Amino acid sequence: MRAHVPGDDRPPRRRRRPRPFGLRTRLVLAFLLVAAVGCGTTAALTYRAARNAILEQTQDTAVTAFRQQVETLNVQLPVDHDGLQNELRRIARQGKPRPWRVYAEYGDVRVSSTDRPGSTVLTPELRRRAGAPGATHGSFQRVVKNGTPYLTVAVPTVFGNFRGLPEDHPTGLVLYAVMDLGEEEANIEAMVVAARDGALPALLVALVPALLAARGVLRPVRELRHAAHSMGRGRLDTRIHAKGSDELADLARTFNESAAALERSVTELRRAEARARRFASDVSHELRTPLAGMLAVTEVLDEDAGTLDSDTARAVRLISAETGKLAVLVEDLMEISRFDARAAELHTDEVDAAETVRRTLQSRHWAGPGPAAAQVDTDLTDGIRVRLDPRRFDVVVANLVGNALRHGGPPVTVRLYEEEGRLVTEVADRGPGIPDDVLPHVFDRFYKGDPARTRSAGSGLGLAITLENVRLHGGTVDAANRPDGGAVFTVRIPL
Repeated sequence: MRAHVPGDDRPPRRRRRPRPFGLRTRLVLAFLLVAAVGCGTTAALTYRAARNAILEQTQDTAVTAFRQQVETLNVQLPVDHDGLQNELRRIARQGKPRPWRVYAEYGDVRVSSTDRPGSTVLTPELRRRAGAPGATHGSFQRVVKNGTPYLTVAVPTVFGNFRGLPEDHPTGLVLYAVMDLGEEEANIEAMVVAARDGALPALLVALVPALLAARGVLRPVRELRHAAHSMGRGRLDTRIHAKGSDELADLARTFNESAAALERSVTELRRAEARARRFASDVSHELRTPLAGMLAVTEVLDEDAGTLDSDTARAVRLISAETGKLAVLVEDLMEISRFDARAAELHTDEVDAAETVRRTLQSRHWAGPGPAAAQVDTDLTDGIRVRLDPRRFDVVVANLVGNALRHGGPPVTVRLYEEEGRLVTEVADRGPGIPDDVLPHVFDRFYKGDPARTRSAGSGLGLAITLENVRLHGGTVDAANRPDGGAVFTVRIPL
């Protein structure tokens, strides 16, 4: 299967470097480990079976041949040293599968087919078993002496009707055969070396199917990752071509089904959002014309309100105030609609930040003569030149100061300074502050900190518009509570 992105003409992304212990490496290592364990286990079992077969065959041949030779022994008791030695040499020459060294023990008499009368390879245990009462069939034992393996065989002699003794009665004369097993051990070592030398080529051969298996597993996973990454970047029409009927193919089909369902849901949400934006924009545009007429009429009525009776004058002033609020709401809705449609643009100019703030406060009578000016204090650093949109920055300062005057407590302090290459504007009030549960939502549209408050002095969009204007400048705005009481809003815009 492969990821298919319709209409995707973007240049291919640079391939990531493989991780040293990624899934591919772990799969290959696991495959090779299984192959190594299998080869090792097979070699060990084969070695043990072959070793036992070789040694048992040699051992059975030697023991049987030695017993047959002992049965042909021709000596008289008491033992004649020279005659017995000649018989031992004859038996040694007849050894199978190769010549033996033969020894005989009769009480204190020690006779050998070699120049040495005894052998250090023969163990007391073998002597004890061969000389046990009633022992007539003999025994054998494998012994390692100075790193050399030997097969030792002990067979007691039996003389029929000798001095009236029973036919199978041992005479006390025991013959021993010693045979070097070095040749068998060499053959076994050769098998071990062959198995060891064959293990490396076997692992190299196993590496090929390991790589193929890892590729077969990782390729669908890699394509699935690319498809998920593409969907994360907004390409909801991404699909994966699934082939086969294995688990990975089922996963690809499930991914395609989920992607299709997600695309349908997101498309419907986008359509609903677009309809809502268009509705708000259309309503705002349609209201501007009648509102303009209503504002003109209310201005005339305000001028003549002094000549009307008290009830009529109060009604006229109420209509005028509410019409003004409605006009502000319509303008704010149109501004939000432009942000939602991504039609808002910056018209920047290099300005003096402190002078821009002063003009904003003076145009709204928050600076200069008048009672409202006493509610706003300023601490502005002069000489800071910054490139920004003066109109939008004016809206940011005006909304923050107006919000502090409406919901906080005077005096409101406006600070302006430079910090780490950014223009910082702080607006602080002396009110009760913002509740902790309201603080994360102060920039939400139409959010009311008090659900019981159905009326608001503003449109409910001022802080949301402030946030969008600051983001348009590439800056940030934060809300917090001061330790000594009151709320503080901090705007940071890159210089």
